[in-house]
This record gives sequence, structure tokens and C-alpha cells, in this order.
Amino acid sequence: MCLGVPGKVLTTYHEHDLLMGKVDFGGVVKQVCLAHTPEVQPGQYVVVHVGFSLQVIDEAEAQAVFQFLENMQELDELDRPDDVADAGGNGSVPSP
Repeated sequence: MCLGVPGKVLTTYHEHDLLMGKVDFGGVVKQVCLAHTPEVQPGQYVVVHVGFSLQVIDEAEAQAVFQFLENMQELDELDRPDDVADAGGNGSVPSP
């Protein structure tokens, strides 16, 4: 099953002309492409699927979804290191 996981945007920046950000998924921080949500600001929450933000959501909704996924034990993959980041990166966006 493919899931969109909520995360809190910590910072935003541009890389290769794309809006990117560091996003916190309950203590696990990942690099995410924010090009589909250009209005997002640090401190806001986004739903992320395969390394791309899909929509901005409010904190209450993000917390409810995160709790639901935690209860279903669907958050284990967030604890795995990024293969791309560990290999020194190749410009790809790692998935959450």
C-alpha cells in the first residue's frame, strides 16, 4: 500500500531550481521536494509521498494521521537510513 505521511517542514531552500525542504517525520528528518506545495512555510505540515509533498495540512490533521499510522505500525520504514543519502547522493530525492 502506498501512503502519504505527514511531516513538519523545518526549512526550505532551492536545489537545482526546485523548492526543497527538510521535513521532520516524528523525529526522522528527510529531504523532500516541495515543488507541488510552493506556498508552504517552515512550521507548516505537508503530506509526503515518495519524497514529494502533495498538500499542506494543519497540525491537528497531521497529528491524527501520524497517530493512526503509528497505531498500525506503518512507520517502521522512516527509521531506515536513506540509501541515496548514505551513498553520498546523486541528486535524487529520497523517499520518506
